Amino acid sequence: MKVQDLHKRFGRNHVLRGLTLAFNPGETTVVMGPSGCGKSVMLKHLIGLLHADSGEVYFDQTRIDQLKESRLGDIRRRIGFLFQQGALFDSMSVGENVGFPLREHTDATAEERRTRVERMLHMVGVPGTHDVDPATLSGGQRKRVALARAIILEPDIILYDEPTTGLDPIRSDIIGELIRRLQNALQLTSIVVTHDIQLSFRIADRMVLLHEGQVRMTGTPEEFRTTDDIEVRRFLEGRATVDELAGLEPNHQSAEVELT
Repeated sequence: MKVQDLHKRFGRNHVLRGLTLAFNPGETTVVMGPSGCGKSVMLKHLIGLLHADSGEVYFDQTRIDQLKESRLGDIRRRIGFLFQQGALFDSMSVGENVGFPLREHTDATAEERRTRVERMLHMVGVPGTHDVDPATLSGGQRKRVALARAIILEPDIILYDEPTTGLDPIRSDIIGELIRRLQNALQLTSIVVTHDIQLSFRIADRMVLLHEGQVRMTGTPEEFRTTDDIEVRRFLEGRATVDELAGLEPNHQSAEVELT
């Protein structure tokens, strides 16, 4: 899968600025970068939820950014997507949520669906939750249920949008372990968008840093650990610039006007 010279604007905000990036089959690629640099926007282009102003998106050797919705549906069934907040249906049980893609896209019987759903729930570490209301689950359990739904059709590629958002460090570690195990068990190509630096170094075969809508750096975790690129180091270490910190300074002139 790859994007080539991708541009996307929202009004005056030029988010993607000629983004070119290829994802190697069978690897976990982690895409990092500051808020607003285009990470989640890129993901949505990969499954056709957004259309670029210009540029190209490929799945295998097929250009998909110009496909009709009917043909795009066939591609989407080969791609799993873990949404940032899980996006579970609260009106459905856990089993109904996980089995929803099977009901929509296959001819599996109710018994076959249940068997497959229970296998996936066991694989992600929440066995016995088939008939449970999602609202009763913890945040980490909901993430795992959403992950089971994302892999139920046994996709070739899985996209993760901020998989550890809202989770404490222990639950984040569990999600990281799940990503690695699923990668090995299902031989997936995984694309993970995240701000979680610890998770990134744990799961990545390759890391990418986006900056202002373009690739700033791509390489192995070790190459990122030893880089002398100032922007990359600043992001990994969480250091704000002088200009960014200046925004915290009080506006003395405004304060004086208010007092008078």
